[in-house]
Amino acid sequence: MVNRILDTNQERLLEEERRRLRELQAVLAKFDSRAEDRKTLETSLQQLDKLFLLVIVGEFNAGKSAFINALLGQGVLEEGVTPTTTRIQVLAYGPDVQETLQDAGCALVSAPIELLREINIVDTPGTNAIHREHEALTREFVPRSDMVLFITSADRPFTESERQFLERIRDWGKKVVLVVNKIDILETVDEIAKVETFVAEHATRLLGFTPQVFPISSRQALRAKSTGDAVLQAASRFAALERYVNDTLDEKERIRLKLRNPLGVGLRLIEQTQAMIEARLELLRDDIQTLDNIEGQMHIYQEDTRRDFRFRMADVDNVLQEFENRGMAFFDETLRLARVFDLLNKARLKSDFEEQIVQDVPRTLEARIADIIDWLAASNLRQWQDVMGHINQRRTIHAERIVGHVGSNFEYDRDRLLATVGRAGQLAIDTYDESAEANKMAISLQLAVAETAIMEISAIGLGALLTTLFTTTVLDVTGIVAAGTVAALGLFVIPTRRRKIKQELRERITLMREQLTQSLTGQFERELQHSQRSIEAAIAPYTRFVRAERDRLTETHDALEQIQEALARLAAEIERL
Repeated sequence: MVNRILDTNQERLLEEERRRLRELQAVLAKFDSRAEDRKTLETSLQQLDKLFLLVIVGEFNAGKSAFINALLGQGVLEEGVTPTTTRIQVLAYGPDVQETLQDAGCALVSAPIELLREINIVDTPGTNAIHREHEALTREFVPRSDMVLFITSADRPFTESERQFLERIRDWGKKVVLVVNKIDILETVDEIAKVETFVAEHATRLLGFTPQVFPISSRQALRAKSTGDAVLQAASRFAALERYVNDTLDEKERIRLKLRNPLGVGLRLIEQTQAMIEARLELLRDDIQTLDNIEGQMHIYQEDTRRDFRFRMADVDNVLQEFENRGMAFFDETLRLARVFDLLNKARLKSDFEEQIVQDVPRTLEARIADIIDWLAASNLRQWQDVMGHINQRRTIHAERIVGHVGSNFEYDRDRLLATVGRAGQLAIDTYDESAEANKMAISLQLAVAETAIMEISAIGLGALLTTLFTTTVLDVTGIVAAGTVAALGLFVIPTRRRKIKQELRERITLMREQLTQSLTGQFERELQHSQRSIEAAIAPYTRFVRAERDRLTETHDALEQIQEALARLAAEIERL
């Protein structure tokens, strides 16, 4: 195990690496990352306590098994022109050559070969095998490797499938060495050089660095070892690769690569998760913009509705102003010395006042107020429709814009909430009865006016209530007129009494205006706030999800960035070992 041969500094790096990768595991577990990704990270951590893992990959018939046999110096693995490796084969030291099936996809092959005391060698199915599950086995095993020997064939070097598979290896941050096998089928040294250059150039462009490239003939190498043929051994060019494996991969280098391996896996998973988070945040930015638009629209709606309400209240005020003006003119005309005997007829005075001044003011006010109520009910419905239009638009945009997946649970929760909010909003719109809402508002307003006027009211309408208010005012005023006139008739009494009565009527109409305005405004604000609360309650699940998910994603992204910085620093220290 690696921790048995570490010095103090290496031990420190190992412990910090474990701690940081455990932190990453915790973040990935909290985030709905893929189970296979978390398993890959756990496997790479476990690999720290095992022998150095040299994984051999390449296309079917590139000669991977033949290469391993040549490296080991004996035919441990079966070779052939048809796919002979159908599962992962892990070669380890053992007293006898035998194969033990560990599971359906992996077998342990033991052999008494000294090299296997230091490292484990893994033979993998071909990356272009007919059975796609064989290629999947290889693809899933690569993250465990400490170093990868990529075998390509001299007769078809660096094919498209090899390029794609090498790209996956690169993404895991693995140490890669390229082996061009079967050079014995090439006729000249120049041909070998051309193939070697071709592979090196293409690999450099893909990997971003120039990898080691070894042109070899596994078949010649194994035959040379079996027969002791030095000429054949030289022709195979296998010695250079063997020296690299035996000498370059000394204990110090193996430790460095062993420590670096889980870091590459961790950094790769961080990149994948951050990309997923960015995709989700990008989507949520549109959702948040939608919620901000709805909030802004509701704010503007309230401002516009209050402004329109003030305009409509001006119509109500105009009715009262005209009523007051007629009253002032009536008393100027009636309270004169020439009509002193008419003032003694209280019933006639009351009748004249109602016919000439009050007229149809209650019915007119009731009609104005009914218009306000109908307008408010219709406005509330339009606001509901506008908000639900925004929600439904998000559902449509989401379906059209998102390519691929940004996380099944995330998409499911978000789509479910959008659908639920959309259905709830549509139900509210479909069941919204403007007539019933207007009637409910009218009753509430009627009660508010009655309470403000300190009157009892049962089943009478708003118009009847207003008529009662006006009649009471008239009786109060004309009663003062009659009493005053009987008590003291005279040239100077009537002008004084007229001024007082006009002032009293003005004050009572002002009070009535204030009471009516207060009642209407209060009821208007209650209905406006009720409408907004209803909309906010309807979209609350969606709102909570969007804002909570944004906070969670941002927190996860920040945590991953911190771990990424720590892993990058560790990788730099390990490279300096």
